[in-house]
Amino acid sequence: MESDRTKNVLIVDDERALCQGTKRLLEDEGYCVSTAENGSEGISLGTCVEYDIALIDLKMPDINGLKVLTEILKAHPNTVCIVATGYASYETAIEATKIGAFSYIPKPFTSEELLRLLNQAEYKREILIEKAKWTKEREERLLEVAFEKTRLNTIINSISDGLLVINKNSEAVLFNPSLLKFLELDNIKIEERIIDRLHPELSNLINKVFSASKKEKKSYSAQIELKADNQLYVEATCSPVVNHDGEIAGIVVVLKDITNLKKIELLKSQFVSMVSHELKAPLAAVNGYLQLLSDKSFLITEEQKQSFILKSQKRIDGLLKMINDLLDLSRIELKKIRREIENLDLTELIKSAIELFQLNLKAKNISVTFNAKSNMPKLKGDREEIGRLFTNLIGNAIKYNCENGFIKITMEYLSHFIVVAIQDGGIGMKPEEKKKLFHEFFRAKNELTKDISGTGLGLSIVKHIVDSYSGKIEVESEYKVGTIIKIFLPAFEKN
Repeated sequence: MESDRTKNVLIVDDERALCQGTKRLLEDEGYCVSTAENGSEGISLGTCVEYDIALIDLKMPDINGLKVLTEILKAHPNTVCIVATGYASYETAIEATKIGAFSYIPKPFTSEELLRLLNQAEYKREILIEKAKWTKEREERLLEVAFEKTRLNTIINSISDGLLVINKNSEAVLFNPSLLKFLELDNIKIEERIIDRLHPELSNLINKVFSASKKEKKSYSAQIELKADNQLYVEATCSPVVNHDGEIAGIVVVLKDITNLKKIELLKSQFVSMVSHELKAPLAAVNGYLQLLSDKSFLITEEQKQSFILKSQKRIDGLLKMINDLLDLSRIELKKIRREIENLDLTELIKSAIELFQLNLKAKNISVTFNAKSNMPKLKGDREEIGRLFTNLIGNAIKYNCENGFIKITMEYLSHFIVVAIQDGGIGMKPEEKKKLFHEFFRAKNELTKDISGTGLGLSIVKHIVDSYSGKIEVESEYKVGTIIKIFLPAFEKN
């Protein structure tokens, strides 16, 4: 408390002699004194400057002392006000005290009475100033706490992971919107016993943390399927919040969405299973032929021997093709293929691909027509990659065609895209087969395709190549009628 500071006093009194006498007395005692000879002047001075003490006469000709008191306290609540009154005005003095006056002094008063009362007023003033200081600091701290709480809530609400804090009674203390989304809850009430509304596996994980001994205070994690059929997988981590005495005060639960990772794991498992299956059959066949050839007790003719060798070579050629396709697919997905970009004439590339399959076309007596619009733009791309794209498509059109069938290839320029359509009069596809057309290792299996060999990777490679050039593929197919595959590739340069 600043008790040594000079106190400022305001005297408001219309009795000039009393006012001046009181001023001299207080100045001799070390006070800094201002005076006002009426109520109006008192209000003007008392509201413009914050005085430590105001001595106000209740009876003045222009404005009542109660009004002066009210206005001063309204402007400066910490000014200590003392009212001076005659014996006949005690009731008014009591009313002034109710309004906020610190005390009152009857007229006439002695110097000792006034100084004693002013000493008490000084102490009151110091208390009020100290209170105001602490109140301000408290409000500032509350504002800071409120700001920190708001900032914390903003951070928590923006976290994509689900967050839940519960106390030792399993009541909710804090949570964020992501948690509600994961658990499919409309809302959670603070201090609600939440554990009964959680997924059973999550509840068991929380109970495991609560039941751990003091020496085993650690976090527990588990992967939980919140929605069936791999729709939502989360990794739940429950960590204890420990008091100073080592007891668990609560638990922090974090739910991390790992659905995509689980899907990748499933695809990886399916991929390994499919590769193993595709490798097993041809290797078993080759192994069987080699055992027959190496078994001297088994008599085989030279013609049979050559047949076994040719069949083994065919199987191994199929395996090598599949391995090369897998390597190509892997390089495309990992974007490790080094491209040599140049302006490509697709007409030339498609004609070269058709020429490559002349023997296959003659073997099945398939007719091919190729019509390209004049003045076609060129494509900026890698020659080998685009060549593989059309080789796979034309090869499929031959493989899944009928004896004496046809292939019709057209090329035109539409809305900045080069559109190549490859139509065959082959066996076509059923609707459910069409949906899986570009999946790795997918091959349509029906009575018409049972004797057709392949890896099921060709069209996956086609899809990846087209996607890498920001193109698109459209497929129309009807079972036992034929298929049309349209490739849209963005053109960059006109001839």
